[in-house]
Amino acid sequence: MPWYVYLALKQLFPTGRRFPFFTAISVLSVALGVALLIVVLSVMGGFGYQIHQMITDTQGDVQIRSSGFIPNSAPIAAAVGRVPGVVATTPFAQGIVLLERGSTPAFPTIQGVDVDTVGKVIPLDRYIRLGSIEDLDDDSIILSAQLAISIGARVGDKVEVYSPLQIEKAKNDEVMLARELTVAGIFEIGHQQLDSSTVIVTLRLMQDLYGLGHAVHGINVRLAPDVDADEAAGRINQALAKGQGTQWPLLPGLLARSWREIDQEFLWVLQLEKNIMTVILLFVVLVAAFLTMSLLLVLVMKKTREIGLLSALGGTQKRVAICFCLQGVAIGIVGTLLGLALGFTFLHFRDDVVGLVTRFTGSRALLERFYQFSQLPSHTDPRDITIIVISSLVLSTLAGAIPAILAARLKPVEALRNE
Repeated sequence: MPWYVYLALKQLFPTGRRFPFFTAISVLSVALGVALLIVVLSVMGGFGYQIHQMITDTQGDVQIRSSGFIPNSAPIAAAVGRVPGVVATTPFAQGIVLLERGSTPAFPTIQGVDVDTVGKVIPLDRYIRLGSIEDLDDDSIILSAQLAISIGARVGDKVEVYSPLQIEKAKNDEVMLARELTVAGIFEIGHQQLDSSTVIVTLRLMQDLYGLGHAVHGINVRLAPDVDADEAAGRINQALAKGQGTQWPLLPGLLARSWREIDQEFLWVLQLEKNIMTVILLFVVLVAAFLTMSLLLVLVMKKTREIGLLSALGGTQKRVAICFCLQGVAIGIVGTLLGLALGFTFLHFRDDVVGLVTRFTGSRALLERFYQFSQLPSHTDPRDITIIVISSLVLSTLAGAIPAILAARLKPVEALRNE
């Protein structure tokens, strides 16, 4: 091992002595900055990832809608199914109904799905906690978890459903009785709004409730895992444009949109917040680098005579500079590794920490209502980790470079005269 490497390590981690205060402060400052970056970027990335999963798991990778109804979805689904990258399609209809059990009303969003094809596009089985999608028929309904709790419904109970069609019938002095349905299952997605205001029925039942006949509101599309949703949506729109007026009647506003386009404003704001937090927290690492540089400058001033002695014994300016620059590199490496460990440990226990904080503040319900997630999400992007590690190491190296240049420029005679 070269003498300048050995000396750099010995100054930072001397044997037979307690861990030096200078080294501890420098390493800890870098570690805390790295840990903060990992935690914040992972949580912000978790929100984006969870929203992506929620959108694709509830409406597919691409959604096709028109400005009105789609009278016959079969030829459109067949044409879309031939587009490269498309795995499956399923029609849907949705609206709002009055749901009542006993004297407890609710006004959830109702989603009508094709039981035969919905499983190929939307993984409902993954979120159904009680019952099964196979138990769903034209006389049954699946409730979201929080909605079921709010109206006191369980699997096997009866609920009554009133649709807007009944209001239209009443205007014409016609009577349409409420539809009595059996609760066939309960699902939970993990999103506060969806879990408190969503019900699922068969497509035929939804068409009856809204008087749609054979029409649907749209078609959900599932893509292959390696297919870009935006590019696929463009190809689907080309197929839709070719089919209008030939394979099916002209439908105004018929358009396919990717999951990114559907919630593009919210996702843009989320990405902007993540970028701003990244810049702000990089200043934390920068402050840690300035602290390391200050401590190394103090070390250079304290060891001026030793530096002069090294130069007098034949140590070149380059090797003296490397000796002190390596101390910044070592602090960066150890601090970054410790920061990674601290950051991922916190992420592992993040829900316990949030639960402990909200227990004292009494803000758990408020947190769920504001952020819409029952658990604090986390998703670590390898690119974020790469940026964090490189930034930490570069700043730590630069922090050691300035004191190293100062040490290398000391003249041996003047350094040995230093008192």
